[in-house]
Amino acid sequence: MVLYSKLHMGSFLLFLFFASSLAISSVSASNGMTVYEILTQYGLPSGLLPDSVKNFSHTDDGSFVVELEKPCYVQFGNLISYAQKITGTIKYGSITKLDGIKVKRFLLWLDVDEIRVDLPPSDFIYFQVGFINKKLDAGQFKTVRSCKDGLSCHGSWKDILKVPTPIKEVPMLLTE
Repeated sequence: MVLYSKLHMGSFLLFLFFASSLAISSVSASNGMTVYEILTQYGLPSGLLPDSVKNFSHTDDGSFVVELEKPCYVQFGNLISYAQKITGTIKYGSITKLDGIKVKRFLLWLDVDEIRVDLPPSDFIYFQVGFINKKLDAGQFKTVRSCKDGLSCHGSWKDILKVPTPIKEVPMLLTE
């Protein structure tokens, strides 16, 4: 019985070790840097990604994979949509071959293909959407923002389709 509980306790401690290792890897890469530190190391603002990064990997050739807890939205000047998995290639001052980030323009969701900053760094960041380049103030991307789910960002379909309640008429008092 004592041997069984020591084995059971050992298994439990081993489980805790692996669970804590997974939690640590979701916050930092193998070299101990967070994804936000890697962005700034490449001359990009850390706020390009939301605060819900679960895991990420980065290779020597610059390709990366970022996994979020779930797909979500962040409101900047425009509404930005993040897929649960974001991939691309990071180089100093740019992210190319980007997949997993969209921007809402009017009623359309458009893929962001590339993100870059001026070299030497200036106060602007450029988002390439198809053949269109959108120049934005880089300051709005310096802070890592909280990711919102689709309902909290847009309201639910029930709210959109809800018939407004009529306003009760208030009798006016006539005074003479």
